[in-house]
Amino acid sequence: MSRISRRIGSIAESATLAVDAKAKALKAAGRPVIGFGAGEPDFPTPDYVVEAAIEAAKNPRFHRYSPAGGLPELKAAIAEKTRRDSGYALEASQVLVTNGGKQAVYNTFATLVDPGDEVIVPAPFWTTYPESIRLAGGVPVDVFAGPEAGYKVTVEQLEAARTERTKILLFVSPSNPTGAVYTPDEVAAIGRWAAENDLWVVTDEIYEHLVYEGSEFTSIATAVPELGDKVVILNGVAKTYAMTGWRVGWMAGPADVVKAATNLQSHATSNVSNVSQMAALAAVSGPLDAVDEMKVAFNRRRLAMVEGLNQIEGFYAPMPEGAFYAYADVRGALGREIAGVTPQTSAELAALILEKAEVAIVPGEAFGPSGFVRLSYALGDEDLAEGVGRMQKLLNG
Repeated sequence: MSRISRRIGSIAESATLAVDAKAKALKAAGRPVIGFGAGEPDFPTPDYVVEAAIEAAKNPRFHRYSPAGGLPELKAAIAEKTRRDSGYALEASQVLVTNGGKQAVYNTFATLVDPGDEVIVPAPFWTTYPESIRLAGGVPVDVFAGPEAGYKVTVEQLEAARTERTKILLFVSPSNPTGAVYTPDEVAAIGRWAAENDLWVVTDEIYEHLVYEGSEFTSIATAVPELGDKVVILNGVAKTYAMTGWRVGWMAGPADVVKAATNLQSHATSNVSNVSQMAALAAVSGPLDAVDEMKVAFNRRRLAMVEGLNQIEGFYAPMPEGAFYAYADVRGALGREIAGVTPQTSAELAALILEKAEVAIVPGEAFGPSGFVRLSYALGDEDLAEGVGRMQKLLNG
């Protein structure tokens, strides 16, 4: 009899966090590793958000348990923020505040999925999505779109993947890991297809404010009102406000779904830290000046990253339109000798780059097919230039 349940034993470690942890461990051991792994802004959390947390920590009200679903004032502010940014009308009762975006993902699939239900997952995908679907007993069905398609799936591809067991479409724009942003027309077409086939849509909007050069964020929930009450929005403060460590996300959707997910959370973790919730309240209620400042730096790094990657033999990186990732096609670098080694997969190539160039990147196997790598450009300009330069030196001979 196995000591570990099959359900938990089958879970893969988060590849992005594993790469980040390995990079930090090597740094701690004295090696000058540059990490492109974690999707984490290198900016501090805005001062007014930190001050809100300090004040909350001094208030005895926040030293106690609070409602499992979130502080009422934060839920109301999230509903208002969703109306402001996504154009989607919500009541506070339709919001569940979670311990980071990952718990929102887990709660949503645990609430909607029965064993055997299929969830269409456009690939490349964030590594956590399929694991959360499997934990709920569901079956993730990958639909891959490569760089020639801008990493964006089509209605025709989605229809080819649909079966009588399909219950949910996962839709993410801007995308992690590719930075792809669907146009308003593309969003509407995909949303109408989902509505016509009576599918749920789970849409992750956490990168909504990180779009560049004329691209625009379009919420599928707003673009396709025909979806009715079969859409769930996932979001959080981590990326927009440089608050990855504060651990505040949320899910928003039909009241019955949110109530059921709240029941789950009441037994799993109960409330999110009250201090973090009050920090999040200051963030979502405040201005977007901080993200506008970050976007200037991200855009500069985006351009430098893509230019540098496309100077590496065997690499091709399309220009990302959103988020803060570049997703490079490295199939042209595989199968040739590099520093005495002949990598056959992107995982082997990433391991070689870490060992020989001391640069940490995430292989495509974490997000779908082999042959690709993800690099986050949410790090300092000097580190970005140094890391890309090391890869150029290693792979260009």
